[in-house]
Amino acid sequence: MLVNISYNNKAQRQEIDAKVGKPFTLLQRIKLGGIGSPKLYVTASSKEIDGLFLLDHNENTCNIEVRPKGIILRFRSLLETYALVIPYYKLTLFKGTSDAYSIHFEHHKVSISAQSEPVRLFFKKIQQQKATIAKDYL
Repeated sequence: MLVNISYNNKAQRQEIDAKVGKPFTLLQRIKLGGIGSPKLYVTASSKEIDGLFLLDHNENTCNIEVRPKGIILRFRSLLETYALVIPYYKLTLFKGTSDAYSIHFEHHKVSISAQSEPVRLFFKKIQQQKATIAKDYL
C-alpha cells in the first residue's frame, strides 16, 4: 500500500496500524536495538515510485521502520512524505551481487545500496523479525 502520509489522518493511521501493527514500545525498541534504519540510498525503483522520485532533484533516499507485523518504507518527494506499508507475509527481500538489497511488495520494487555495515545489519534484523513472525504462525 503506497500512501501519502504528509497529513494527520486518523483513518489512514488506523489502516496502517491494522496492516503492520502499532509501533513498538520504548522498552521493545531498546531490546531490539532500535527499529529505524540508517539513511538508505535508492538505486532503482518501480515505475510508480520512480515517478514520485523524478518530481524533485534531490537524492533518492528512504528509511525503514520495523513494526511488529511488517515494515514501513518512507521517502520524500517535493514536500510530501510517502510510505510503502508492507506486511511481512507479502515482503520479499533479495540480496543482489553488487551490495544491494531489493524489496519487493506486490507490484512495487525498491533497490537499496548496502555498501555499509549498518545497512547490512539492519536488513538482517528485518529478516530475523520476519522469521520470528512466521514461526509464531506455524
